[in-house]
Amino acid sequence: MQMRKTKNGDEISALGFGAMRLPTKTGRIDKERAREQIYYAIDNGVNFIDTAYIYGSSESFLGEILQGGYREKVKLSTKLPALFVKKYEDVEKYLEIQLKKLQTDYIDYYLIHGISKSTFENLKEMGALEFLEDAKAKGKIRNIGFSFHDNVNSFKEIIDTYDWDACLIQYNYLDEYNQAGTEGLKYAHSKGLSVFVMEPLKGGLLAGKVPEETLQIWDKSEVKRSPADWALRWVLNHPEVVCVLSGMGEEEHIKENIKVANETLPNTLTEDELKLYEEVKEVYEDLMKVDCTGCGYCLPCPSGVDIPRCFEFYNHKYMFKEGFQSSMLYLFQLGGIMSGGDETHAGLCTDCGKCREACTQKLNIPVLLDNVSKEMGGRGFKYKVKIAKAIVPVARRIL
Repeated sequence: MQMRKTKNGDEISALGFGAMRLPTKTGRIDKERAREQIYYAIDNGVNFIDTAYIYGSSESFLGEILQGGYREKVKLSTKLPALFVKKYEDVEKYLEIQLKKLQTDYIDYYLIHGISKSTFENLKEMGALEFLEDAKAKGKIRNIGFSFHDNVNSFKEIIDTYDWDACLIQYNYLDEYNQAGTEGLKYAHSKGLSVFVMEPLKGGLLAGKVPEETLQIWDKSEVKRSPADWALRWVLNHPEVVCVLSGMGEEEHIKENIKVANETLPNTLTEDELKLYEEVKEVYEDLMKVDCTGCGYCLPCPSGVDIPRCFEFYNHKYMFKEGFQSSMLYLFQLGGIMSGGDETHAGLCTDCGKCREACTQKLNIPVLLDNVSKEMGGRGFKYKVKIAKAIVPVARRIL
């Protein structure tokens, strides 16, 4: 596995395992499958694993499976849930909880989760940074950093205010000028921070099923690659990037990503290849309606709206020109018809604003949900749901 050096001299694999989107079964982590996936990745050179307090049972699961020698093979990263911290004592409380869940005496990279200028100021005032420094001196933390989803000016201010070891930013070829972006990446690197990257595939939007127009552009290249390969390669091409975190829920994804991480040294993409990215970017910018990565930070919605899926169907309608199919899937799946469960469609939104505050992409979610409701549901949607719920059971009995 290609290794890249951090600020403090750690040798980190160019590919890291992001544990936010582990495979699931009946709504919970599929422990057997996820364990085998992570072991395979480690056995093939991946030595960095990232999780967080708010990633459900991810920390506890990793604590279980990294026993028996695997803990010593990896650098482990997790995050302080900054939004839950109300006083100094909370920082210690969450760190101790996380150490216990992860079944470890130390955390290699402890990041303040989703930091913004305001949360950083609050943490400074309550003495949180002094606590983290003390924890580092005691060996409970080896590197102090932060993850980030705000604008580049705030990013620079946060970097300039403290002597950080590392940062984690969202970065891919569609987000070159969003959030920290390329400007922030280069700035952090110039200040000596070790830069880790999340969302290289933008929540899967740049991989798997992609618009036909993008495939036609990629096919211009003499070297044939999958859309996921192209996306991951673009990030790894940047010499300022230490490690790219990928949420790899499928075995073939792990194998492909390991191959790409081994092959892609900094500054190895050709000028012709870089031009293809610009063409593909234009296609996405023309077709995509909502810049959602599907991270799920907006959930749970008090009104029961499945926000990421609403946007997924909405984007699919335009990206794949599947108006009728997307509308039918929206009706049957988010109308609770196929599952027999609760309705989760955009029309349930009450504009409470909770999702707007939580969104890492700074989207005005209630306004966007209103657009989704009008275009995907249309007039009389609640009656369509009632009719479908009445017809489907009858159809099932007949068939």
